[in-house]
Amino acid sequence: MEKILCGVDIGGTKLSVALMTTSGKIIDKCIDCDHAEKTECGLTDQVKANIIKLLHRNNFKESDLLGIGIGCTGHIRFKDGIIITISNLKGYKCYPLRDAIQSSFKIPVILDNDANAQALGEFKFGAGKGFNDMIFLTISTGIGAGIIINKRLHRGMTGTAGEFGHTIIEPDSDLICTCGNKGCLMAVACGMALPHLFQKKMKEGKVSKLRLPSDFDYTRIDGKLLKQGLDIDDPVSKEIILDSGRYVGIGIYNIFQALNPSLIVLGGGLLSWGDFYLGQIRKTFYELARDMMYDPIEIKVSDIGPDAGVIGAASLPIELC
Repeated sequence: MEKILCGVDIGGTKLSVALMTTSGKIIDKCIDCDHAEKTECGLTDQVKANIIKLLHRNNFKESDLLGIGIGCTGHIRFKDGIIITISNLKGYKCYPLRDAIQSSFKIPVILDNDANAQALGEFKFGAGKGFNDMIFLTISTGIGAGIIINKRLHRGMTGTAGEFGHTIIEPDSDLICTCGNKGCLMAVACGMALPHLFQKKMKEGKVSKLRLPSDFDYTRIDGKLLKQGLDIDDPVSKEIILDSGRYVGIGIYNIFQALNPSLIVLGGGLLSWGDFYLGQIRKTFYELARDMMYDPIEIKVSDIGPDAGVIGAASLPIELC
């Protein structure tokens, strides 16, 4: 029988594991949201257990797998399979996750940054099909990017190329990124920033239409709640979404100047804010690029959608195919 693939997507809020065909079709998957507080070893055991569970549930053996691809948030030293650091999970300093997973399997295990994996999946099976070059920008709990140049992933010297979430776009900002710097794109525009941004608007005297109790825990502010606010025309939610869109538009402009890609694909949970958000991103970018943009650049939303992470991760073992 034809070999299948396994993809593992480790994000800030969820852990997804899936089995996939080599044509990009998901066979089965499982999603956990209880991994964030676990130790490095605890997460490793959880990943292994979920892979084995999916294999057994679908009557597959390890020998049916071509390989296991892992996409993980954070800075990854690709050639050694090491997590250098993660901004939105605790611990994992120089943790050899690839080898820790590989110790339980005979088939190849590949570890890469989650945005790199998503870029590869989008390039092979989604909005990037037919292009030679593209950037995939994921906007979710954090912000990261994967770079495809001449049909190949560009990882840079260490493997950390594409960390556009840590480019500084507002140096005078009072928002400190989890990396320790002020004014990173992540610090002012991603899911982790939303509680702080909402509280800041309220302290400035803005009035929200969201009916939040007096003892509301503002750390619970997330993209889904702001989407509810957007749907009821809440001015605070709309202002935060527009601010985020403007900063992402600035980030895309910087990508345009640095790499001049023909396609930028946007993915991640905050794209659920829809055209209101996407329109602000595009508006900001085109206002900044002006007549410096000679050839058209497409800014598209991911075709793969919520499964981009596991599809991308599962694509890693067939990167060169």
